[in-house]
Amino acid sequence: MNLVASFRIAINALRINKMRSMLTMLGIIIGVAAVITMIAVGGGVRERVQSQIQSLGSNLIIVLPGSMTASGVRIGAGANLNLTEDDAIAIGREVPEVQLVAPMNRGNAQIVVAGNNWGTQIFGVTPDWFEVREWPLLLGRTFEASEMQGSAKVIILGQTVAQELFGDEDPLGHTVRVRNIPFTVIGVLTRKGQSMQGTDQDDTAVMPLSTHRNRVFGSQQGRLRRVNIIQVKVWDGVSMKDAEAGIRDLLRQRQRTPPGQDDQFTIRNLTEILQAQEDSSRVMTLLLASVASVSLLVGGIGIMNIMLVSVTERTREIGLRMAIGARSKDILTQFLVEAITLSLIGGFIGILTGVAGSYLIAHFAGWATKLSVQAILLAVGFSGTIGIFFGFYPARKASRLLPIEALRYE
Repeated sequence: MNLVASFRIAINALRINKMRSMLTMLGIIIGVAAVITMIAVGGGVRERVQSQIQSLGSNLIIVLPGSMTASGVRIGAGANLNLTEDDAIAIGREVPEVQLVAPMNRGNAQIVVAGNNWGTQIFGVTPDWFEVREWPLLLGRTFEASEMQGSAKVIILGQTVAQELFGDEDPLGHTVRVRNIPFTVIGVLTRKGQSMQGTDQDDTAVMPLSTHRNRVFGSQQGRLRRVNIIQVKVWDGVSMKDAEAGIRDLLRQRQRTPPGQDDQFTIRNLTEILQAQEDSSRVMTLLLASVASVSLLVGGIGIMNIMLVSVTERTREIGLRMAIGARSKDILTQFLVEAITLSLIGGFIGILTGVAGSYLIAHFAGWATKLSVQAILLAVGFSGTIGIFFGFYPARKASRLLPIEALRYE
C-alpha cells in the first residue's frame, strides 16, 4: 500500500467521524495558535526595543549631575547641577574609550510664528550631539563654529514642531520667537519616533548650547557653564564597562570626591538598559511559548487516545485486510498516516488561527506583533512530530493484531 492510498483511507476515516476528529484536533489547534501568537507578540516587543536602541544612538552613556548624599539624604539625579562643559571636554580628552562627547542643557518654552505657537522642550547642544545621538537632518544644516562661539540665534526643529508650526510649508529661513527672542530656522531633524518612556522624541527643538545658556535660559548656573546632561559615545568594540569606569574615576577626581563617599553624579548606560529589556522580553516569550506548547502535548495525548479507540473499533477491518494480503507494515503505515494527517490538519488550522489572533491583538490591543516564518514552520513541524510520536503506539498495536483473532472480534 503506497502513501497516497494510505492518505486517502485516512481522510475517509476522519470524515466518517467529523465531530470526534475536530475535538481531537482542538488541542493541536489551540497549541499551535498560542505558540504562533506568543512568538509574534514577543517578536514585536523585541523589534520595538531594538528601534528604541537605534533611536538613542549606539554605545551611548548618559552622565547626569546630582545623585549625592547630603545630611544623610540621597538626592536624585539632576537635583544638583555640578557638571560643567569643562567636565565634558575632559571626558573626551582623557578617557581613551570615548569617541565623542556632547554636553547639553534643556528647558521648556513656547515657539511662536505668525500667530501659531507650540510648547516644546528645547535643547542647547554642540554639533557633536547630532552624531552622538545618530540623529541626522532632514533639511538644512547644523550649527557652525562661529554660531557656537557667538551665541547665534539659530534653531533646528523636530518634525512634530515643524508640522505644528508650519504644516506642509518649508520652515527653512523662517523666523520663530522663543521667549520673545527671534530665531532663524536653519534645519529640520529626521523623524525619531517614541522614546522608551513613550514620549514623542520629535517634539523638540535644538539651538547652540551657548545660545541656550546666554540668551534664552540664562542664570547663575549658566554663567558657571553648568550642564544638565553629558552624552558620551563610546568607540565600537570597546567595553562599555571600561568607559563607565574611566568616566567615573575622572569625574570623582575633578569633583574632589573623597574615597568611600558617594558619587555626585549618575552614569547610565542606556544601551545596556534597553538590551536588558530585550533579553527579558525574549525570556518571557520563550516562557509563554513553552506554556502554550503544553496544549500541543495535550493534543498529542488526545490523538493517541482516539487512535486507540479507532484501532479497537476497526479490529475486524484490520483482520480482514490482513486476511486478503495486507502486511503488518501496511497496517502500521495506514494508522500512522492517519495520526499524522489528523495532527497536520490541526496544525494548519492552528496556523490560520494564530495569524488571525496576532492581527487582532495588534488591531484591538495596540500591541506590536511580528509574525515569524520560522515560528510557523516550527509549529507545523512540531505538530507533525506529535502525530508521529503519539500515533506510533496505536499504529504498532494495530499492526500486531493476529488476523484470526481480529476477525473473531465482536
